[in-house]
Amino acid sequence: MLSGIPKIISPELLKILMEMGHSDEIVLADGNFPAASHAQRLLRCDGHGVPELLDAILRLFPLDQYVAKPAALMQVMPGDSAETPIWETYGALIAKHSGLEEPFEQVERFAFYERAKKAYAIVATGESAIYANLILKKGVIKDA
Repeated sequence: MLSGIPKIISPELLKILMEMGHSDEIVLADGNFPAASHAQRLLRCDGHGVPELLDAILRLFPLDQYVAKPAALMQVMPGDSAETPIWETYGALIAKHSGLEEPFEQVERFAFYERAKKAYAIVATGESAIYANLILKKGVIKDA
């Protein structure tokens, strides 16, 4: 065991977060996302939701301060009346950990899939909210 590491962060996820460099991206995927077919590196966190993982990851992982929008959401498809209250939760967590008030870009669904294929890793969660997929761009660790 280690002190200060949130319990939800598995050894495999901690290793991935440590391996990632500045500007590498990680996808926190909801339960509907085709994670296995898109991932270069796949981590399973099926029993957890994205918000609890996001909160834990952001304790260890700075967002990229050199880009305008270091987080990306999958844009709601035209004609889909889906509501996305989970995005507000993501925004609050990012503001809490990084101070960013408007961290998100919205990426069209198929462009999001293509970007996810290039991500360093995809974390497959048990999140049941729709349009709950999130990409985070890693920043520079300044206090190491």
